[in-house]
Amino acid sequence: MNPSQKSKSAGAQAATAAKDSSHQHAAALAEAQLREVAVRITPARTKVLATLLEARCAFSHQDMQDQFVDMDRVTLYRALDCLTDAGLAHKIAGDDRVFRYSAGAEHSDSGHHGDPGHHAQHQHGHFKCTRCAKVFCLDGSGDANFLDSVLAAGSSNDGASPAALRKQLQQTLQETLGKGFQGHEIELTIKGWCADCVH
Repeated sequence: MNPSQKSKSAGAQAATAAKDSSHQHAAALAEAQLREVAVRITPARTKVLATLLEARCAFSHQDMQDQFVDMDRVTLYRALDCLTDAGLAHKIAGDDRVFRYSAGAEHSDSGHHGDPGHHAQHQHGHFKCTRCAKVFCLDGSGDANFLDSVLAAGSSNDGASPAALRKQLQQTLQETLGKGFQGHEIELTIKGWCADCVH
């Protein structure tokens, strides 16, 4: 083996070692998160959650099935449902009627309808590529003040506060659909082209 080939081989080995280290860290984090929410740790749940934690974008069930050819599709569905129910992952409905899954979910301190074990609905923004259909979670958009800051930026011209805009949206909802309708979340999805599809 000549020096050039040895250098390339050493570089490939270093890249493989870094990838393995990253995957081991994701698997350890997955196990810790499963323990934290008192969900039984299984190889399938750990593998699926670790993959979601490492993912740059949300995966469909088919994407996961393609990645885990050794995993039964029912086992995969059950793992995804368990992670979603536990609040460790969330389901994103796409325009193509395909659910995509991503790690993480919002947790409610007060619970949902008085049930402290129930997680609040996933409420943060997404970016959807209209070319490849990949869905990306917008970091920081689950923060309590994110929507207020977006609404405030949009209202800076007319001076309306975020609270006033929320009230206006609720009023519009009731005027359009009638009394008795109460909005509890606002979805934010930005559609466009991802970095891979732009070029």
